[in-house]
This record gives sequence, structure tokens and C-alpha cells, in this order.
Amino acid sequence: MSSESAPARSEPPGADPVSTTDRPRSGVTGRTRVAAVIGDPVEHSRSPRILNAAFAATGVDWVFTAFAVADGHAGEAVAAVRALGIAGMSVTMPHKAAVAEHLDDLDPAAATLGAVNCIAWDGERLVGHNTDGEGLVAALHADGLDPRDRSVVVLGAGGAARAAARALVRSGAADVGIWNRTADRARAAAELVGARAIEGPAEGPELAAALASADLLVNATPVGMGASGGIPVPPSLLHPGLYVSELIYSPLVTPLMSAAAEVGARTSNGLGMLVHQAAVAFRLWTGEEPPLEPMRTAAAAG
Repeated sequence: MSSESAPARSEPPGADPVSTTDRPRSGVTGRTRVAAVIGDPVEHSRSPRILNAAFAATGVDWVFTAFAVADGHAGEAVAAVRALGIAGMSVTMPHKAAVAEHLDDLDPAAATLGAVNCIAWDGERLVGHNTDGEGLVAALHADGLDPRDRSVVVLGAGGAARAAARALVRSGAADVGIWNRTADRARAAAELVGARAIEGPAEGPELAAALASADLLVNATPVGMGASGGIPVPPSLLHPGLYVSELIYSPLVTPLMSAAAEVGARTSNGLGMLVHQAAVAFRLWTGEEPPLEPMRTAAAAG
């Protein structure tokens, strides 16, 4: 299943059109639309803060919350979207793959990757989208880096890595290499998105050669997340001409970012991607242009 066309503004069957002129005067009312993120765990999600800031800034009569949905219950969550007329749904782990089979259609990114992180209405049909890659590319542009004609190394071969690599290939990057500590996974991910696999260990000559000529390094592994520390590549492979994009945002400055900064490389954490993929969802759901500054402020507030 796939659909090349973007869905119309999110309007569940029977819902009133989105209004930014007849705005609520006293908070949530019977006309307020509900959107949410599902996952397990989900209590840590910054999405409610980011998207409620967007709704408030634009005056759209929506509210965003989080629902903890246990693994194995993705189908019931999608059924609830239909039954309750939930206006939009974000999807995080462990449901990104499982929700796909319960939707009416998938956009090209979601169909290729087999993963959905955003559900939007298109008339009476529910369409699954994958906005992660688009969010990354938008975040890079916002920070002054155009991936076109650049040489890129993506670390990791999971869902985030595949989404990032696919988007970078489609953005016109001259070369996109995927490295993973398990070579078979790197090869499978590269074949899926039209990139190339980088073979060998992190200390090996293949990754060293790829990084020596790279303009952009994207870390889509969990190495460096939380209090665990760690760095996914030898610091000696980093150089001043490299832009290091972390998809991690906790901590805000990872060991990889610190090591890159020490050699004069530019860095960014995962908040930019988080904000911009939420901005894509906001546009899909409401038809409005997302207010990026309030969304960035809300994301940075934690």
C-alpha cells in the first residue's frame, strides 16, 4: 500500500472544519479536537508539550495528549481512532510497524520503511506516514546544512537510521553510507533505501575512509543516550569539516557531540528533528503552517 499524494487536511468523518477564527475562549470544549501519541512507555514524550504549543500559537481548537498502549494492542488503538474520531495520532515504539496493517493506506516513506510515526485522515481513510526523515532534512536545512551533493555516513540500521538514510538519498546527497556493527543489517538497510553499506568494525579502514571524506555524520544508534555514555565511533575519525547530527536529545549534549566539538566540527542534537517531524504532522492534521519558534521553545523546555 502506498500513496504518492499528500492527504487533505485532517477531518475525521462527521467533524466540523478546522477553524482558526472561531477560537475557543475558555479552554477545552465539546468542539475541541483531540490528537495524541501512543507508545509504551510514553510518559516521557515531549510531543504533548510541542504540539500543544503549536495549537496555542495558531489558535487551532485542538488538544494533544499521550496514551500508554501496551505492545500488541496497536490494532485496538487504530480502532479507537476510528470510533472516537481522534483527529490525529503520533506513533512511537513499540507500535511503528504494527499499526501499518490496520490503516487504509501508507505514504511512500511508510510503505518503504514498514514503519508509521504519524496517522492522518484523508477523507474517511486513515493514512500512515513516516515523517522522521523529512523532519531530519528540515532540521538540517534550518541549521544551514543542505544535504544535496554531500557525502553522508549514517550510523545504525534500525528504523530511525533507515528513515534518515532514505530521506538523505532522496534529498540529493552524493553518497550515503550506512554502517552498523552487524554488517548484514547494514547491507539490508542500504538495499532498502538505495544507499551503500559500509563494512567492517568501527575501528576498521572502511568506516575510517568513509568518515574522512564525509560532510555529514548522522548517529541513529542509541549509543550515548541517557546516562549510559559511550561514543559510537572512535573520536580520532572526527574532523573539523564534519557536521555531526545526533538523533538523541537526552542528554542534549552527547559524548559524540562533545568529541566532535573538540575537533572543531559542528553539531546538533535530536531536538531539531523532533520539532520538524512534529511540524510535518501538524501540517498534515490541521492544514495550517506550523509555528516553529513556539514549538522549539516547548521542546527545549524538556
